Amino acid sequence: MKYLKTITLKTFAATLLAVAFMAQPAARAIAQQPNAGQDKGTSRSKVERKNRAPVSKEVLQVKIRKPVEMTLDNGLTVLILEDHRQPLVSVQLQISGAGPILEPRDKPGLANITAQMVREGTKTRNSRQIAEDVDKLGATLNATSGFGSTATALNASGLSDNLDQWFGLMTDMLMNPTFPADELGKLKTRIKTQLVQQRSQPGFLSDERFRRAVYGSHPAAINTTTPEVVDSLTPEMLAAWHREHYVPQNAILGIAGDVKPSELIPKLKQWFGGWKRTDYKETLPANPTPATTGKIFLIDRPNSVQSTITMGNIAIDRRHPDYFAVNVMNSIIGGSGSARLFLNLREEKGYTYGVYSNFVALKYPGPWSAGGDVRTEVTEGAMTEFLKELNRIRDEKVGADELEEQKRSIVASFALSLESPATLLSYAITRKIYGLPDDYWDTYPSKIMAVTADDVQRVARQYVNPQTQQVVVVGDAKKIKPVLEKFGAVEVYDTDGKPHASGN
Repeated sequence: MKYLKTITLKTFAATLLAVAFMAQPAARAIAQQPNAGQDKGTSRSKVERKNRAPVSKEVLQVKIRKPVEMTLDNGLTVLILEDHRQPLVSVQLQISGAGPILEPRDKPGLANITAQMVREGTKTRNSRQIAEDVDKLGATLNATSGFGSTATALNASGLSDNLDQWFGLMTDMLMNPTFPADELGKLKTRIKTQLVQQRSQPGFLSDERFRRAVYGSHPAAINTTTPEVVDSLTPEMLAAWHREHYVPQNAILGIAGDVKPSELIPKLKQWFGGWKRTDYKETLPANPTPATTGKIFLIDRPNSVQSTITMGNIAIDRRHPDYFAVNVMNSIIGGSGSARLFLNLREEKGYTYGVYSNFVALKYPGPWSAGGDVRTEVTEGAMTEFLKELNRIRDEKVGADELEEQKRSIVASFALSLESPATLLSYAITRKIYGLPDDYWDTYPSKIMAVTADDVQRVARQYVNPQTQQVVVVGDAKKIKPVLEKFGAVEVYDTDGKPHASGN
């Protein structure tokens, strides 16, 4: 492992043991594809668990080599991580303060459309020339600014022997976009088609209502734009957003791969010399707060053969000291195919192909949530089992073996990720974005392994409360509304996000 300064033989052995723990869930998942027997009512898994994996008490100890770090005169933070094993270079540019969280409330989609348009024309290249140059150089270049994000991200990769050419193309897109009206018109047409198509997708409908339920008036409640907003956007609006928000003092440039900092830094000073610092600072809105009363929202999707269930509430931000305990708690309840929700609803009950849990922790608090797709006729049973597992993680302390296995699974996944230069670069950028300690990733395994059963129960009781969960179900209202009413009052919406005219 080239990126580790020190790693003992004992540590390496412990890592292999951790990988063995992690491999078990994958094997179980492969072995447990739903079959005809389950459809006929067979509910018990036929997987035999020997539970004979060797146990090691060693904790993975790493010292990850830090990237070379510097700040250019314009305020741009630069991180460079050398790796000469392959003639490849990857680039990540994070521009804080340029994401949809900062958009005007009446212009959702402005940040993302601006990001998409930066590769559609510059002062020296039109859209076709950019596409041809990217293809000729064997590079990849894209920009994204997804709903809920505080930043815009530019990502690029290519060969090290033509780095100057494709990196120059990236900086041209970054600093000199022209937002041509004809290309904006084409993009608008594509987006409006997508807006129609997404309303046929239960996953989108669930995400839309769930965001509104947990985030309330916070900008993260928005996960889409509208045809009217798309039509209203002009090249001048995009250029103004770009001019104000794409600024170097709020940006982090990460470069990993076949480069030498001593040779690259002078070039970076030249390439970014024209990117001028401004006085703009990222100012985020007030944090969202958890809902205090549980609600059930039903999106009527007539004739749907499945119910898409999502439930959760606001939890923590990325800097919160409970991050490690919530990570472990989430892994236990639904983070993988070896977690409780999966084993219960899929292996034992046969309700679904898979159900999971997740938590979002950014610069502002995001939700812990759980969910999945279940057959319409088992919606009531699935709701019952979801709530059962939520209560169980709160009411009962996790057993020592289960806790140990899940913690080692997290550490094993982390250990395997250390072989990827791009992932290590992402870790370094994450540390800078959130102001985490210099040794954050070095101590990550030990902090995960230090989480106790008491810690898991404490954060479960704080962030996983069945009484305050915001529950969203997408499905056939005629069939599942009476079922959901057994769990509480139900608000019904159509697939356009509007209250159902008949209320049922």
